[in-house]
Amino acid sequence: MAGDSWQALRASQYWLHKPLAEMSKPEWEALCDGCGKCCLHKLIDDETDELYYTDIACRLLDTDQVRCGDYHNRHQQIPDCLEFTPDNLPELYWLPASCAYRTLGEGRQLQRWHPLISGDPASVHQFKRSVQGRCVSETEVPLEQFEERIVRWV
Repeated sequence: MAGDSWQALRASQYWLHKPLAEMSKPEWEALCDGCGKCCLHKLIDDETDELYYTDIACRLLDTDQVRCGDYHNRHQQIPDCLEFTPDNLPELYWLPASCAYRTLGEGRQLQRWHPLISGDPASVHQFKRSVQGRCVSETEVPLEQFEERIVRWV
């Protein structure tokens, strides 16, 4: 999103008074803090249904910039890549508690490190809330080693 339009959205503080279902596409997209945790592989224990995060990122995630390398075409390359919408948000239980979509959906306030609050898109990295420099691409880890890459994110 262009800097001026992002700043205008930020200045309006739309997330404080507008329900998720009424947000425009730019407003919805601006909620993403850029942490990259949604792009990590997660594992679910078959017996307990417990969710585990790994430090293994989708092959499209630029692990340095924490941006999708082909955001607009990601669904063609990664068929199980999900698009978050107000309608499917309740089903996305695996989103981290810090995710703005989940945070607002649960009636909580955005944290001070969120770019819309701080005014700095890099704040998510500065506050160590992103996967920047702390994950590897799925192309570097054999599938049988995924369980060895379970991590606990802040």
